[in-house]
Amino acid sequence: MVKHFPLTLPQYSRGFHLITAEILKNIPELPQNGILQVFIQHTSAGICINENADQTVLDDFEMIFNHLVPEKGLPYAHTVEGLDDMPAHIKSVFCGSSVNIPIINGRLALGEWQGIYLCEFRNRARNRKIIISIIS
Repeated sequence: MVKHFPLTLPQYSRGFHLITAEILKNIPELPQNGILQVFIQHTSAGICINENADQTVLDDFEMIFNHLVPEKGLPYAHTVEGLDDMPAHIKSVFCGSSVNIPIINGRLALGEWQGIYLCEFRNRARNRKIIISIIS
C-alpha cells in the first residue's frame, strides 16, 4: 500500500535546513515496516540525507557548492530569474530530488547522525512543496 502526504515547507533562507522533524509531524504514523520517500517538486532546490549534529558540515557544503557552481564568472544562458537561477538548477542536480529511508519497527532507519535536509539554492527562496510517500 502507498500513501502520499503533500507538505508545503515555509520559506527557508539559502542553505541546508534540517527538516526531519517537520516531515515526521506531517504524517499520521509510520507503519512497522516499509519505505518513506521524500520528493521535492522543484528544480532549484534539493533533498539530501547527511550529518545532523554539527552545523559546520552544512556551512562547508554551502562553501563547496558555491565554489563548484559560482553565480558569477560563467556565461550562463538561463538567467531569466536572476544570477542564482541556473546555478540553483545545477546544484539541485548534485543533491537530487528525492530520498528513500527504510522504516523498521515503526521508526526511520536513519543512522545516528543522519537527518533529512532541504537544500535551498535560491537567494530569494519561496515555499517549497514536497510529497512524502509511505510504502508499506
